[in-house]
Amino acid sequence: MAWLSVNGVSKKEKDRYTVRDIHFSQDPFQKTAIAGETGSGKTTLLKMIAGLLQPDEGEVLFRGERVLGPFEKLIPGHPAIAYLSQHFELRNNYTVEEELEAASLVDPQESARIHDICRITHLLHRKTNELSGGERQRIALARLLTMSPRLLLLDEPYSNLDAIHKSIIRDVIRDVMTKMSVGCIMALHDASEILGWADQVIIMQEGRIVQQDTPRQVYFRPHNEYCAALFGEYNLLSFTQPILNIQQAHKIGDRYFARPEQIKLSSSSEGMARVGDVIFMGSHDLLLLHSKDELLKVRAAHNEFSIDDRVNLTFIDSIS
Repeated sequence: MAWLSVNGVSKKEKDRYTVRDIHFSQDPFQKTAIAGETGSGKTTLLKMIAGLLQPDEGEVLFRGERVLGPFEKLIPGHPAIAYLSQHFELRNNYTVEEELEAASLVDPQESARIHDICRITHLLHRKTNELSGGERQRIALARLLTMSPRLLLLDEPYSNLDAIHKSIIRDVIRDVMTKMSVGCIMALHDASEILGWADQVIIMQEGRIVQQDTPRQVYFRPHNEYCAALFGEYNLLSFTQPILNIQQAHKIGDRYFARPEQIKLSSSSEGMARVGDVIFMGSHDLLLLHSKDELLKVRAAHNEFSIDDRVNLTFIDSIS
């Protein structure tokens, strides 16, 4: 039996399904990412897993027992499942230490370890209303961890954070997963954040799962154009594109799919494509190529090509 099983879970709001017939499972300590546009049902699904929202159909089993919803339990929520909302709250005019001690179920030594993992030890004597948004979020996460959960549910943990605090919370979440005995499900609309983190990725659209696979598969083998677009730039190429090895590419419908880094370029005065623009992207240049009245996006090293260069193209399969 799976550690966590979500079996046919559905939820209706005003006679419309916001989540419909969701099935998936998770093993202990596994990392699952749920990706999808805003309104795809991610938050509703997390709340049902946490026992904070009653499913209209189906059930959630955690460690072999059904997770009760708020219609079945006086105080909603499962004691071993912690849910961090994107709209978390801390009590004002309390010190961070007082806020954490009020909910803690662990001994002082373990509390200190959690404070270090969440990078909040230096904040313990500050008032909660004197903190930045990123600091408040790390404290809310630490508060959940001091309640000894076995499964951590994170709803858009990177939203509304600047680049510095996003980097910090990303490192904190990674440390939590490596240093503490918890599993994690993270919901994000910016799917590029989860490629290097997740063991499995679930993509939702209009309340349904449209793809469930490894990060590499959802990136290089998306089931449809919606799944492709969630993870960044891509090309959909026609049969007439003069690209060597294009028949090896993944297909979406009747067109060939290729990420910008899957197309390699070589200079040629008789090349079948022309460089229309060179866009500096920091770690690389993004070239906009014109070929047979189509626009292609290709990744290249800095200063490797210039506008109006002629190039030939070769598709490189990144999975096989």
